[in-house]
Amino acid sequence: MTETIKTGQMQMIPINLIDVLNPRERNKRVFEEIVTNIQTIGLKKPITVTPRPATDGTDRYLLVCGEGRMKAFHALGEATIPALVIEVSDENAFIMSLTENIARRHYRPLKLLAGIQQLHEQGYDKKVIAQKTGLCVEYVHGILTLLMKGEERLLVAVGKGKIPLNAALSIVGAGDDDQAIQAALQEAYETGKLRGKQLIQARRVIERRQTLGPSVAKGTPRKAQDVTTASLVRVYQKEVDRQKLVVKKAQLTQQRLLFVVSALRELFADENFSTLLRAEGLDSLPKYLAERVLSGGRTI
Repeated sequence: MTETIKTGQMQMIPINLIDVLNPRERNKRVFEEIVTNIQTIGLKKPITVTPRPATDGTDRYLLVCGEGRMKAFHALGEATIPALVIEVSDENAFIMSLTENIARRHYRPLKLLAGIQQLHEQGYDKKVIAQKTGLCVEYVHGILTLLMKGEERLLVAVGKGKIPLNAALSIVGAGDDDQAIQAALQEAYETGKLRGKQLIQARRVIERRQTLGPSVAKGTPRKAQDVTTASLVRVYQKEVDRQKLVVKKAQLTQQRLLFVVSALRELFADENFSTLLRAEGLDSLPKYLAERVLSGGRTI
């Protein structure tokens, strides 16, 4: 499925002759910034199009890259826009458009990840998708796994960077068993897959997933179950496991603080080091540390 892309030529193309292959919603503030930049300094990079004659034989073009720039030009009242005209197939045009979107920070993650699924459905295997999009094979495999299982809620969290992909896969691998999910979370914490805010975010995503289902668009609250002794035990055990994680995190933080306090005490005992800090204007400490490092009282 490889294709040699011919070197394109720069042309002034009428905007009304350009069709958008992969339209996407755009943040209003970001779009206004694009319009302002083009109005102030002009178009720094031309859009990319490929010829696609209409059924009546008239010349038309398919937009490959530069939807925001084209819309900004249109908003400024321009009828034509500088464009690099290349010869590519519909599939390669889609891939080029998807690749540009992947490079953007503000692209909607679920729509972007669905694009990876579309490439897969068109017959591209994980390795080829990775090569064409610049993603690693493991990432593509993980995304396709979540997509095939309908885990939209986890996909959005991964796409926004709230939780890492390997942690999301561990959650999915645990199924719907609450204890297995908690065990997966604990293992992810202990192995360093989830740290700090990511652990909190993962818990929130799991709670929404359990309540609203894995789908974002069609999630509906699950029917409440009758309170039984077994359900109360499960809730209690869940809270116990959560508290254990909190305690473990607190103990780790305490150990690190003790190490920092001990190290700083030894450093400040060295007069040469203290003199150097004063000379560089770095002789102050946060109050919390100063009370423990510079006083003779207890450290914690």
